[in-house]
Amino acid sequence: MSDDLWGRLFNFADYGELLGLVHNSIVAAAVLGIVGGLIGVFVMQRDMAFAVHGISELSFAGAAGALLLGVNVVAGSLVGSLIAAVLIGLLGAKARDRNSIIGVLMPFGLGLGILFLALYPGRSGNKFGLLTGQIISVDVPQLGLLIALSTVVLVSLLLIWRPLTFDSLDSDVAAARGVPSRTLSLGFMVLLGLTVAVSVQIIGSLLVLALLVTPAAAALRISSSPVAVPLLSMAFGFVSAVGGILLALGGSLPISPYITTISFAIYVACRIVGARRGARGAVPARERRAAGR
Repeated sequence: MSDDLWGRLFNFADYGELLGLVHNSIVAAAVLGIVGGLIGVFVMQRDMAFAVHGISELSFAGAAGALLLGVNVVAGSLVGSLIAAVLIGLLGAKARDRNSIIGVLMPFGLGLGILFLALYPGRSGNKFGLLTGQIISVDVPQLGLLIALSTVVLVSLLLIWRPLTFDSLDSDVAAARGVPSRTLSLGFMVLLGLTVAVSVQIIGSLLVLALLVTPAAAALRISSSPVAVPLLSMAFGFVSAVGGILLALGGSLPISPYITTISFAIYVACRIVGARRGARGAVPARERRAAGR
């Protein structure tokens, strides 16, 4: 690797000064890592990783439209996310219908966002940041809005935790027991839309899965505990988001490659650990079966 390429990836010459400039982004990343890790557990349980990507495309379109109109980008991202979330929640009750709706919304949202960016006369960095994230993009009002929305998502998830878990694991039995599955599904989609909208500001619309899916997928590889999985997922999301920003400070690249690389590395490590545990557990099981003969 050449010195020039290495310098673009990692250069910590003025790290102390740069660290003070991104305080808001670090706080925002920490909050998003925790919230994304928590809601990601339900995303995995409900098999809705594809929905995250669908919502992010409409969120991108909303943010791009807001950029074109000169209004708050986070507000535009929220509008796009909520429209997508409500449409998927209302029209995609069944998995087949949901995938069809998402498949229709994704290219529409991406195309609309690209159109808005093509019409935007401002700096190209703002356009690129909506797709891949920006390290110095969170001012004090945006940070306050992000924390407020994240608090709403966290509190709401805690309030509906038990029925949502029941519905996520077995929706048919939950409905038979009187759980309002359709209402829960729509409510969860709205919470997911809020989380996607605030995540786009940090990591960008194209790679939001790194915070909302990968940490939970990694946690589920090494544990099935209803307590350990959410805690591990939040920890993995926190490390990925904050670690990505701290590494990105030393380079000239966007945040997203660092966040996604850390997140992917955690997933690979958890998959290896999970596979080894499974192999060790299989040996005693074979020995017990042999002894029983």
